Amino acid sequence: MTKEERKQKLVRNITTNYRQVEQSIVNELYMKHDLHGTSIGSAREDIWAQLFDMIIPKKFVIEHSVFIIDSEGNVSSEVDLAILDETYTPYIFRYGRLKFIPIEAVAVVVECKSQSLKGIEDWCGNLTELKTADDSIARIADRIAIGSVPTQKSTYPIRILCTLKSVVNEEIQQNFDFVLLAVNDDKGGRIDIEDNRGGSLKDWFRKLNFHKTNPDKEIRDEDLLTDIKLKDYEVKDEDGTLVSLLTFNFQLNQLLMLINNPLLFPHRAYAELFDIERKES
Repeated sequence: MTKEERKQKLVRNITTNYRQVEQSIVNELYMKHDLHGTSIGSAREDIWAQLFDMIIPKKFVIEHSVFIIDSEGNVSSEVDLAILDETYTPYIFRYGRLKFIPIEAVAVVVECKSQSLKGIEDWCGNLTELKTADDSIARIADRIAIGSVPTQKSTYPIRILCTLKSVVNEEIQQNFDFVLLAVNDDKGGRIDIEDNRGGSLKDWFRKLNFHKTNPDKEIRDEDLLTDIKLKDYEVKDEDGTLVSLLTFNFQLNQLLMLINNPLLFPHRAYAELFDIERKES
């Protein structure tokens, strides 16, 4: 076997393993669903969490069943899975299974459903109310940063819906950036992944780092992202079939690299939220 043949075999083996992982995840989801009539919530979350644990870099933590809070006291509905960088950002409260996480730390929120999407619009609406604060103090490479850095002013967590089959109407689907759809049909178990936003990486950069605001000026080299689309990260096998999970791996991690680090944490803003004496004076 030549060196080139060995490389091709390695690539095929990795692709095959991704497909096997997809099938295993789908089989687990449908087995839980068939046994209980609907997937038990915690078991369903655990199965989907396996997928994210497989592809998310270890700088991130995957937390189950959390509430996200902002410095104005707004609180989300319970979030099935939150992916966050906890290196620099404290938990607002963590005791046992009860966790309140500041919006500034959260890179991805994941909602896991079996069939019913009851309450999903309220879930999305509560997330929309959360606001990041611009009141941080930190040392960066060449200075003390007070407030946000120029390339990141207001972050937005990537929203992902994981479900067994397509019960999502277009209106609900527009609330999510990705929909991961577990399919079990005559073609076997697989995960279909829908990217609902499209656009270029420049659009994503603005969305993830300047949510509901704008940069003070044009960001250096930002236009290099204009012609790069998430579709450019698709991986297909020899017969042209999309390798969904491997594609999602590259797409999601590219978006996480556009965030790169959590928003500088506004300690004073949260201190003021909980300072009763200051509020009463």
